[in-house]
Amino acid sequence: MNPAKEERDLSFAPTVNPSPLRLTQAQIDFYNTEGYVAPFRAFTPAEADANRVYFDDLLHQVQTRRPDLDAYSINGFQVCCQGLYDIVTNPVILDHVQDIIGPDIIAWGSHFFCKQPHDPKKVAWHQDASYWPFTPARTVTVWLAIDDADQENAAMKFLPRTHNRGHLKWREVTGPAVLNQEIEGTDQMGEPVYDVLKAGEFSLHADMLAHGSDPNGSDRRRCGLTIRYCPPSVKKLNPAWGMGAILCRGSDPENNWTHNPRPPGEDVTVMVKRIGAN
Repeated sequence: MNPAKEERDLSFAPTVNPSPLRLTQAQIDFYNTEGYVAPFRAFTPAEADANRVYFDDLLHQVQTRRPDLDAYSINGFQVCCQGLYDIVTNPVILDHVQDIIGPDIIAWGSHFFCKQPHDPKKVAWHQDASYWPFTPARTVTVWLAIDDADQENAAMKFLPRTHNRGHLKWREVTGPAVLNQEIEGTDQMGEPVYDVLKAGEFSLHADMLAHGSDPNGSDRRRCGLTIRYCPPSVKKLNPAWGMGAILCRGSDPENNWTHNPRPPGEDVTVMVKRIGAN
């Protein structure tokens, strides 16, 4: 057992915000009670189409360099790809995030979760903060739909109110899966809610909320971009986890995080090397 992980504060802290920019008080209350809130629109349909073309091009570039990599491989590219940096710092998204975590906003990670048609891999029930060497658990995840996402093509699903249960017991996943943790006893934790979104829409969920997704048995792709935001007061127990951070708004008074500038263009070679060159 890693002692540093045992020192983490994995409690949920309800949002108190008397003057929100975008969310209503009812939506903030819903987030506090249920652990998520959705849907919201950040991009018009035309802009959502452009996001899809952008992702397709990134994936093509990555797989041209590394044919062994799959559609889940674009992880942390916000520091080297200008288009992704611009999505992460989208002001509409940041307004909603600010209503949850406050005016000082760090984006420390992004990851495209792209389920191709008939992808047999599930994302087992898990809590995000269980994986991360941060304390306290104050990250909010934005899940931005690149493609339309619904139950048929394996939209993300939540177990509402599990964010208030502390660190849930988990085991190693068996069978095809994207991540390795699977929470035990989820059949006793209520009915799941599917995060149904149109391309260009997004949801927000707390890092202690149990969530996952099914294999994609449909003929349609389901791609979403997860973006991880936290206040700069969150501490890293492993310094390497902060190397991809962006100060999106406000300040980092204790200088806890690396502040990466907007990249000058698109350079996937920073993150991906040819086989044999790693």
